[in-house]
Amino acid sequence: MGEIHAHEFMSCDGVIDAPTWTFDYGFDPGMGEAIGALTERSKGILLGRTTYEMFEPAWSVRTVEDDPGAPFFNDTMKYVVSGTLEHATWRNSKVVGAYDPEAIGQLKDEVGDLFLSGSRTLLRALLADGLLDELHLFVFPLTLGGGQRLFEDGGRPAKLSLAASESYDSGVVHLDYRPAR
Repeated sequence: MGEIHAHEFMSCDGVIDAPTWTFDYGFDPGMGEAIGALTERSKGILLGRTTYEMFEPAWSVRTVEDDPGAPFFNDTMKYVVSGTLEHATWRNSKVVGAYDPEAIGQLKDEVGDLFLSGSRTLLRALLADGLLDELHLFVFPLTLGGGQRLFEDGGRPAKLSLAASESYDSGVVHLDYRPAR
C-alpha cells in the first residue's frame, strides 16, 4: 500500500493560506532537499480543487530552468479531489470526484505514494480518516494574525508523533510528523 506525504508552509500561528509571506525568508537548500525527498518517492500528486486551481497557472508554465520542481508538478499524474470540478485542464490530471475515504485508500493501493501540498480541507479529512502517513510542516518564524489555518477551532483532535526535525539558518523549522497509532 502506498502512503500519503503532505507538506505545508506554515506561520507560527498556524496560517497556511497562500504562503507568499515565505518569500522574505528565501528557500534554504535543505528545504529543497527535504521536499525533493518527498516528491522523489511519490508516484502521484493528490490535490483539492482550490489548490489545483492555484497550482495549474503557476506550475504549468514553469520549466526545470525556472524551478527544479517543475518537472515533478508537470509530469506526475495529479489526482484532484473535488465534487464540483468536472474537467481537469492541466496535463496529467484526473478528477477523482468528491472526497471518499475508500476511494482514496484504493488510490493509495493502485498508485503508491502520493504527495499532497496545500489542500487544507483535504488534508484535514485525510488525517481524521487515518489516511495521512506523514505531515511535513515548514514553520516560518512569524505570526500573521489571521488567515486560513491548518487546523480549525472545534476540529477533531489528532495525536501526532515527531519523526524528525531540522532547523535552517533562516529560522524556518521543518517538523516531520506521523499520526500516533
